[in-house]
Amino acid sequence: MPFGIGPGELIIVLIIALLVIGPGKLPDVGAALGKSIREFRKASSDVEEATRIDTAPTPPASTAQAAPPPVSAAPEPNAPVVPPAPNAPVAPPEPNVLRTPSAPPASDSTGEQTR
Repeated sequence: MPFGIGPGELIIVLIIALLVIGPGKLPDVGAALGKSIREFRKASSDVEEATRIDTAPTPPASTAQAAPPPVSAAPEPNAPVVPPAPNAPVAPPEPNVLRTPSAPPASDSTGEQTR
């Protein structure tokens, strides 16, 4: 049996379900459970189909063209070397202050203003 559940354990689970759910609702719960399992299987097979890679071999090209020569990343041997631009000084960012002009200054429990 699936999940290692034997016939004895299955009967015990069904008896507990009958006691908890009741005989009137048990068929409805079973139908809903079966429908959920069917939808899950359908969704998982759809995902499998969507992610399947086509492994069919591609037909060979009828006219073979010569490949362009590879582009090398190395510079020409006699090319001038250009030094990188010097780093310009960067201004520090301005403080992020979010105060509104209409808000009164905050004060502590003694009545003194705080900053």
